[in-house]
Amino acid sequence: MRRRGSDFRRPTRRRVPNVFFWLLLSAFIIFLCIVFLSKQTQNPTSRSTYIKSPHRHDRVPEGLNVTEEMLNPSSVARQLYDQISLAKALVVIAKESNDLQFAWELSAQIRNSQVLLSNAALRRNPLTTRESETAIRDMALLLYQAQRLHYDSATMIMRLKAKIQGVEEQMSSLGEKSSKYGQIAAEEVPKGLYCIGVRLTTEWFKTSNLQGKIKKRRQMVLNLKDNNLYHFCIFSDNVLATSVVVNSTACNSRSPEKVVFHLVTDEVNYAAMKAWFSINSFRGVTVDVQKFEDFTWLNASYVPVLKQLQDSNTQNYYFSGNTYDGRTPIKFRNPKYLSMLNHLRFYIPEIFPALNKVVFLDDDIIVQKDLSALFSIDMNNNVNGAVETCMETFHRYHKYLNYSHPLIRAHFDPDTCGWAFGMNVFDLVQWRKQNVTGIYHYWQEKNVDRTLWKLGTLPPGLLTFYGLTEPLDPSWHVLGLGYTNVDPQLIENGAVLHFNGNSKPWLKIGIEKYKPMWDKYVDYGQPLLQKCNVH
Repeated sequence: MRRRGSDFRRPTRRRVPNVFFWLLLSAFIIFLCIVFLSKQTQNPTSRSTYIKSPHRHDRVPEGLNVTEEMLNPSSVARQLYDQISLAKALVVIAKESNDLQFAWELSAQIRNSQVLLSNAALRRNPLTTRESETAIRDMALLLYQAQRLHYDSATMIMRLKAKIQGVEEQMSSLGEKSSKYGQIAAEEVPKGLYCIGVRLTTEWFKTSNLQGKIKKRRQMVLNLKDNNLYHFCIFSDNVLATSVVVNSTACNSRSPEKVVFHLVTDEVNYAAMKAWFSINSFRGVTVDVQKFEDFTWLNASYVPVLKQLQDSNTQNYYFSGNTYDGRTPIKFRNPKYLSMLNHLRFYIPEIFPALNKVVFLDDDIIVQKDLSALFSIDMNNNVNGAVETCMETFHRYHKYLNYSHPLIRAHFDPDTCGWAFGMNVFDLVQWRKQNVTGIYHYWQEKNVDRTLWKLGTLPPGLLTFYGLTEPLDPSWHVLGLGYTNVDPQLIENGAVLHFNGNSKPWLKIGIEKYKPMWDKYVDYGQPLLQKCNVH
């Protein structure tokens, strides 16, 4: 074939690398990768960033597990802990042996070992043998030296036992002193109450108008014998406490004009009690005051407690302060348990011969509901209506009485429920019919040597009314406000709140959170209370 001339040939096509094409292709691939990766990692990335944030307080550091380290038998930390425990015991023995230099060396080495353990805990890494070798060796040398000084195991055990015994004796002594001083604080008459008594007594004898008011009130003598009214009795020498009981009962009664209070006190407080209830009125409540010294039947030939009071051994036991038996708690050696004001509750039918039913109230209670329903309770021919206290084992008979005595063991079930004095309904008709006072005398005479129970009013009460007690609903009588914490729901529902215990609300040692309930019924604006600085 004939070739074309050079002028007529097509120009030769030159191969130029397509760089632009490859750049576009690379960019497109990178873009696809970015899009794919962003879709796959969008949520995990955000969560990971949130979790790994160094500012999160709930981050759990990994590293040293102290529990596992201490359970590991080959752990260096465990070895140090064991050495420290033993060294601490040796420090006590060294000090008792007056080896103060050795005690100081042990204490210094204990501190060094504790620093090592503390640093390991802070950095969250276990102790290594290398860094703890010196501390373990130095402590081991001191422990070996202690063995050479006769601080061996047998010696340590004997000395520690002696130390424990000494501490227990010290605690027992301090507990007895605390009980003694607490009892003294509870028995002491506050200055304000003493002032009230003195001023009222002075006012009674110098003001004839007060005695004239009493004579006018004698026109209401029929109320004192009217069995259609609600009769309450209190035996007390505390004017202010008695006033709170009367006032709280009156304030919460639906018919205060039907309420009659029979107050019995002693010769010392009789004038003050008379004066107080003549110058103060309580919503129409009838109040009568007597003193037990006027009861001609109350003599040693009839009343065992008075007979015991005249006995020289009894007087020595309760008034000398000697604790020759070493077993009787001081609270049972209190002379107040021989006071007739405590034992008059067993002579209510003799004190009020015209009454058929009466509610006995202690002077350390407050009333926050109407009590008239108590007088219509069916007693089922029982004499004493009371709230039982056997929710806990120490409120059963075996905790109050001496069941090693055959007379107690033969007549009383040790698991019988105890009950509370402080708010009791007494059916005086049944009382007289069953000669309950005679039962009380029998047991008091049997206990002349104090072998049946420690002196008080509840143990003889448990014996006297055994089988003659009608359980009342617990809401009628709530106890414990003078020594423990009480369920607020029980307090709210309770009709009578009892401040039994040493922490009476009129004392400085009273429980603060319960005082306002008592203060509510005290008129601190009364001039006499202000003069005596009662607040």
